[in-house]
Amino acid sequence: MSDPYAPFDAVHIERPEEGVLRIVLDGPNLNAVGRAEHQQLADIWPVIDRDESVRAVVVQGAGKAFSAGGSFDMIEEMVADPVVRTTVLREARDLVYNVINCSKPVVSAIHGPAVGAGLAVGLLADISIAGRKAKIVDGHTRLGVAAGDHAVISWPLLCGMAKAKYYLLTCDALTGEEAERIGLVSLCVDDDQVHEKAMEVARKLVVASPSATAWTKQSLNHWYRSAGPAFDASLALEFYGFGLPDVQEGVAAHREKRAPTFTGPVV
Repeated sequence: MSDPYAPFDAVHIERPEEGVLRIVLDGPNLNAVGRAEHQQLADIWPVIDRDESVRAVVVQGAGKAFSAGGSFDMIEEMVADPVVRTTVLREARDLVYNVINCSKPVVSAIHGPAVGAGLAVGLLADISIAGRKAKIVDGHTRLGVAAGDHAVISWPLLCGMAKAKYYLLTCDALTGEEAERIGLVSLCVDDDQVHEKAMEVARKLVVASPSATAWTKQSLNHWYRSAGPAFDASLALEFYGFGLPDVQEGVAAHREKRAPTFTGPVV
């Protein structure tokens, strides 16, 4: 029988123990998400959902980071080409809804920088575990686009509207400790214990009732589904922003390691 995960070659797929599937983000520039990674992170969840051998999923990053977010190369492609922009928008939508709709419980192990598309999976996971010194940032507004991806659908539910607005509008970074304090992540542990703690939680999920676990997740995730219209609007506005001048200044500022000077339209 062919391996259903063979097409997903931009991420590492591991089976560390019976019943556990592990997705490892492993790429250049602190596991930045390029075109291939973005597409595969969107498309892998229905495959997992149909895989009867999987009882729990662990998502983690390799090396010193969880994920540094979308690569600048991908962002520049979106800025330059509306067809690419439209394709990535569809993938961003599918990534969020596919994680939400996957029946298998997902555990994320967040260490080091966690930004953008990688962070979307990390925070939409059913159980998120962060290292104390993890650096969690939603950097959309600093890039010059609306906070899209997962932010509008999940942050207000996880940590409340006041905290969500503060961090999404300012792009201030959160440590794992602060993220746990405000309810953005499930647990915070010492940085060198993040991956083992994720596996410990996965082992509990593997021996739980599959139907009870899946139906509990499905029921709870109706809270996310009820926020679908807000998410859809945020995603549309984010990708509309990729066609405006501010994002070009945002990318340049990131590359040049300076504060951006935005001069785009006031709406």
